[in-house]
Amino acid sequence: MPRKILFVTSEAYPLIKTGGLADISGSLPKALLDLGVDVRLIIPNYQAIKTTEEIYYKSTVRVNNIDANILETRLPGTQLLVWLVDCPEFFGFPGNPYVDEQGNAWGNSAERFSLFCRIAVEVAMNRGYLDWTPDIVHCNDWQSGLVPALLSLEANRPATVFTIHNLAYQGLFPKATWTSLNLPSRLWSSEGLEFNGMLSFIKGGLAYADRITTVSQTYAVEIQTAAFGYGLEGLLSYRKDDLTGIINGIDADQWNPETDPAISERFDILTLPKKQLNKMALQKQHALPVNNAVPVFVLISRLVEQKGIDLVLECLPEMLTLPLQFILLGKGEKSFEQQLSTFASRYPNKIAITLGYDEDLAHQLEAGADVFLMPSKFEPCGLNQLYSQRYGTVPIVRKTGGLADTVVDTLPETLGNKTATGFVFNQATSGSLMETIKRALIVYSQPEIWKQLQTNGMQKDYSWNNSAKEYMGLYEQL
Repeated sequence: MPRKILFVTSEAYPLIKTGGLADISGSLPKALLDLGVDVRLIIPNYQAIKTTEEIYYKSTVRVNNIDANILETRLPGTQLLVWLVDCPEFFGFPGNPYVDEQGNAWGNSAERFSLFCRIAVEVAMNRGYLDWTPDIVHCNDWQSGLVPALLSLEANRPATVFTIHNLAYQGLFPKATWTSLNLPSRLWSSEGLEFNGMLSFIKGGLAYADRITTVSQTYAVEIQTAAFGYGLEGLLSYRKDDLTGIINGIDADQWNPETDPAISERFDILTLPKKQLNKMALQKQHALPVNNAVPVFVLISRLVEQKGIDLVLECLPEMLTLPLQFILLGKGEKSFEQQLSTFASRYPNKIAITLGYDEDLAHQLEAGADVFLMPSKFEPCGLNQLYSQRYGTVPIVRKTGGLADTVVDTLPETLGNKTATGFVFNQATSGSLMETIKRALIVYSQPEIWKQLQTNGMQKDYSWNNSAKEYMGLYEQL
């Protein structure tokens, strides 16, 4: 009998996406399904959800004097069943899962996600009128953190797994919110949901889940330290025997240079020279001089300090004196957006900026770039360094989290044993980043070595296949 898994998440691509959590929630359950697991996805029915599949009404569940409908559909293009928690008074508004149309955080986030968690618990306990009982409930990030906590109070409950995608986001709310949510009083303690006098959603997962995972081996170690633990390092160290790092996979169908419909010229390891045609298309599209001798550096990111955008801005004046072009796609803090736009308008022959997010353009940038910049201060896993390697684009990363686990620095010995796939720097300083950019330029001027780096990266298997098997192993232990 295949294991039954309820996968609880606040976003899943292609239904709705604000970041990497959506990519993982869209592809890990699919990979588990391929391994014969009976997996169901549960997600709020936001107004912004895009589905191409039929939607059916299944049931109505009442929790805390609120009625929510459970609707059933499939993840577009797959056989994966999705249950949408439909409650228009909470989710029926324009915007994304976390902010409204104006970009302001929802004032009732705690109410929205506590309702979502409560419905997930009803489904997990087979009280959702769906005639289906999971063996394991797999929760993701703070938005589903109350699920393991609430399930801990149930008799004959399923086992629980909680995955930390980014510990910086914790779902912290004032104590008054705790009172208004009408949650079971025995969950309020320093061992439970209370954190420095506040209500912490993420602690529901960290304190109560049977097993905790995070998205790389290095990040699993980092979050047990004060530098990365955000005050939760003590709890995570205490639970270290239940904590595992499993690197994220990528959707190998969606990110595949051989078949990618978004790029101008498809290619693979044997037709690598065709990558240049994507580079030319990229330069034309961004009104940059078409020149194959000049490397194109690309960055796709949320423009926040975590991602090291401040380091890039400090490097830009010197980068502009070097033979390179720089293209950026992202949005975030207004001050970063303004500084970048100023550089782009002053140096239109060197820099092109697109503020926002565009999935097709992200694919074109990965296909056409020579170098991908990812100077994150911390990075639980990161996906773009994996996409880059698949597309023969050489990443420059800081040695942290999943970046440390997935990019091998270019050194004499790693060139010798053909493991080098990129450039890695240690210090989160602009000096350290600049030095690495110059190192990459030197190697770029040696085409044979550069091709070796591209080929090494393209040969790596970052599909969900391996990671899904690791999750299967974890589920088996439970």
